[in-house]
Amino acid sequence: MSGKILVFIDQNKGQTIPTSWELIGAAKQLEEGFSGGIAALVAGEKSKEVSRTVFKYGADEAYYCDDPVLDEYRPEPYADLVARTAREIEPEIILFPTTSCGRELAAMAAIDLESGIMPDVIDLEIQEGKVIATRPVYAGKLLAKTYCDSRPQIITARARAFAPPELDDSKDGEPTKVEIEFSEENIRTKVVGYSEGEAGVSLVDANIIVSGGRGVSNNPSMTPPEGMDDKQAENWRAQQGFAMLEELAKVLGGALGASRAAVDAGYIPYEHQVGQTGKVVSPDLYIACGISGAIQHQAGMRTSKMIVAINKDPDAPIFKLARFGVVGDIFDIVPALTESFRQKLN
Repeated sequence: MSGKILVFIDQNKGQTIPTSWELIGAAKQLEEGFSGGIAALVAGEKSKEVSRTVFKYGADEAYYCDDPVLDEYRPEPYADLVARTAREIEPEIILFPTTSCGRELAAMAAIDLESGIMPDVIDLEIQEGKVIATRPVYAGKLLAKTYCDSRPQIITARARAFAPPELDDSKDGEPTKVEIEFSEENIRTKVVGYSEGEAGVSLVDANIIVSGGRGVSNNPSMTPPEGMDDKQAENWRAQQGFAMLEELAKVLGGALGASRAAVDAGYIPYEHQVGQTGKVVSPDLYIACGISGAIQHQAGMRTSKMIVAINKDPDAPIFKLARFGVVGDIFDIVPALTESFRQKLN
């Protein structure tokens, strides 16, 4: 097939989201079927520097736009840039990461370019001249193979579904600047400020995730400070429980996750939520502690490479998904695991 594969590189002030490099790996799975090679598009502050890096990951061409209007991500100018660049270079496929930015841009680009979109893809192949995308459906219980008749075919790829190419410092190239004039008055979205979030390993990018559910508050041996009512005592126990899980995550170099039940109960902030209404993750190791395994939670983590479940209920649904299951009290098992890993890894 003729035409290029265009990859959108999600970056902010020179910091590139790892999924962007995975997109180049996804493009390379299809490269032999397209004569136009792989092109990358980078937008925003320091986009020129990042665009030079894409050659080292195997891209054949790089386009960048560092107009000051793009310094802060806003959907209107970014979508305009993607659409105009696509009309100019006429790619057969546009790949976006399944990030909040990537999903939004993919949807807007599909409208602007009057094309279709295949979201949250975990595999790509060429069959009979068509690009076939595999994506989970029905909360991950089934895998659907889909294709798009319109052009360009717009795809968002799930994080950690594709391996990034090896970085080759010997490769280099000259990126092309995209000249577009943006009118600030026509951009309806305005950035009014930022609030500082929690530091730590990103859930989406983490190789290892330790997650907790409502069970983290079920430790009657923990005596809360005097004067607390029942709800305050429950929250206090939950905080101690998640601190225990966070310690295990730190020893393993991983991230801390949570079920929706734990988030809804106020035990932990929403940014830790894994599931259908939270983050969709695919780590190498997912340790579920005190999580029953509702289908909504499974939708966010069932593609993990290895799942370990720890739960007192032997009939908990999470055990049907887990590679290894431990029936027992997380407050006995997790500290022992933490100490064992600390000794092995230090």
